[in-house]
Amino acid sequence: MELWNQLLQGFATAGTPINLLWAFLGCVIGTGIGVLPGLGPAVTVAMLLPITAQVEPTASMIFFAGIYYGAMYGGSTTSILLNTPGETGTMVTALEGFKMARNGRAGAALATSAIGSFVAGTIATVLVTLFAPVVAEFAVTLGPPEYFCLMLLAFTTVSAVLGKSTLRGMTALFIGLAMGLVGLDQITAQVRYTMGVPELMDGIEAVLVAVGLFAVGETLYMALYEGRSTQDLNRMSKVHMTADEWRRSWPAWLRGTFIGFPFGTIPAGGSEIPTFLSYAAERKLSKHKEEFGRAGAIEGVAGPEAANNAAVTATLVPLLTLGIPTSVTAAILLSALQNYGIQAGPQLFQTSSTLVWALIASLYIGNVMLLVLNLPMVGLWVKLLKIPRPQLYAGILIFATVGVYGMRQSAFDLFLMLALGLMGVVMRRFDFPTAPVVVGMILGPLAEAQMRNALSIGEGHWGVFVQRPLSAVILAVVVAVLVLPRLMRLLRRP
Repeated sequence: MELWNQLLQGFATAGTPINLLWAFLGCVIGTGIGVLPGLGPAVTVAMLLPITAQVEPTASMIFFAGIYYGAMYGGSTTSILLNTPGETGTMVTALEGFKMARNGRAGAALATSAIGSFVAGTIATVLVTLFAPVVAEFAVTLGPPEYFCLMLLAFTTVSAVLGKSTLRGMTALFIGLAMGLVGLDQITAQVRYTMGVPELMDGIEAVLVAVGLFAVGETLYMALYEGRSTQDLNRMSKVHMTADEWRRSWPAWLRGTFIGFPFGTIPAGGSEIPTFLSYAAERKLSKHKEEFGRAGAIEGVAGPEAANNAAVTATLVPLLTLGIPTSVTAAILLSALQNYGIQAGPQLFQTSSTLVWALIASLYIGNVMLLVLNLPMVGLWVKLLKIPRPQLYAGILIFATVGVYGMRQSAFDLFLMLALGLMGVVMRRFDFPTAPVVVGMILGPLAEAQMRNALSIGEGHWGVFVQRPLSAVILAVVVAVLVLPRLMRLLRRP
C-alpha cells in the first residue's frame, strides 16, 4: 500500500501543468532527435544540461527522461525508412524494417515499432516501480568495499563491451578517469593535475566533457567526413497493421521486453546487446524464417524495438538506487542530479522521494504521449529529414557554445570544449568508444572516495575487498568479464 501511495503522489506531482509541459517538450524533442541520424539523446541532454541552473530538479529530470526514451521511439523511423539508425539501439531494427519498407510495408514496420515501444516501456516502468524500492533497501546495506567493486564492474563492462576492442575501451576509460582526478582532492584538499591553470581548480565540468565529446565531436566529424553523403527515403505507407501482423507482433513484444529489461539494469553497454539477442531469438522462433533478410519479417522489428525500450527504462533502476549509470545518457543524467547537489544512491528514495516518484510516474505519462506523437504524426517527423545537414549542425554548434559559456561565463571553457570536440573526432576516426570517457569521468571521483573509505575500514589492507562475500563475488565477475572472452577465443583456435 505504501508503494501505491507513493506512486499516486508521484502522479500528483508529475501531473501538474508545468511538469506535464516539460514531459511533453522532452518527448517531442526526443522523438525529433531520434529521427535525425547521428544525434542521440546523450548529445541532446549534454547540450541542454545548462538549464539545470534555471529549472527546478523534478521538472528538469522529467524533461531529460522524456528526451531519453523519446529518442528511442524516433530512432526507429530513420532505421526503417532510410536504413540509417538514429540511435545505436535501433541498428538491428534497420535489418528487417528497411526491407519491409522496400517492399511497401513501411507503415506496418513503423506501427509495430511504435506500439512495441509503448508495450515494452509500460511493462518496464511497472517493473521499475516494483523493483527500484527493493533494490534501494538492499543497497543501504552495502558498504564502501561493495560500492567500489560495483563501480569497478561498471568500468570494466562498459569498456569491454563498447567499441571494437577491450584495449581501446580501457584506454578511453583511463582518459575519463584522468580527467576526473583534475582539481582539488576531495579528502586532503590538495591541488592535483591543474598545470597551474586556475580555471581547473574546481575540476573539469562533466557537462563540458559531454558537450565537447558528443555534440561538438559529432558536428566536426560530420563536417570532415560525411558532409557530402546523401540518402534515399523510402515511400511512406499507411501506419497500421493487419490482423496477421498483430498476431505475429505481440509475442515478439513480450519476449523483447523481458530480454531487454535485465540488460538495462546491469552495466553491460546499453541497449545494443539485448536488441541483437532479441533479433536472434525471433529469427530462431519465427514460423516465417524465409522472410528474414529478404522481404522483411515483422518479428525482426517488433522484438528488438521492445528490447531497446525496455533496456532504456531499466537503466533508471541502477541509476536511482546505486548511483551507477549503465549507459552514456544515464551518466549525463547522473551529472544533472549532481548539478543540483543531489546524490543518486540508496538514500535518494528517502531524501528526494518526491523527485523519484514523480520521475517514475512521468514514465507512464510519457509513454502515452509518445504513442500519440508517433503513430498519427509519423509523416510530420519524416519531414525533419529534409533539414539540410550544414544548417542543422551549425545550429548544434551555436547551441553547444551558448550553453557551455552560460555555465561559468568563461572563455577557457570554450577552448576546452573545442579541444574535447577534436579529441572526440580523433576517437571516432580510430574506433575508440567515447562512452567510457564520460563514465570514467563521472564515476572516477566517486570510486576513489569509496576505495579510500574501504581502505580506512580495512586499516590500509587491500584484503578488505575479498574478505566480504559480496565484494569478492563482484571482483570475480570483473575478472571473468576481462578473462573469459580471451579464453573462449584461445579455445576456438584450431
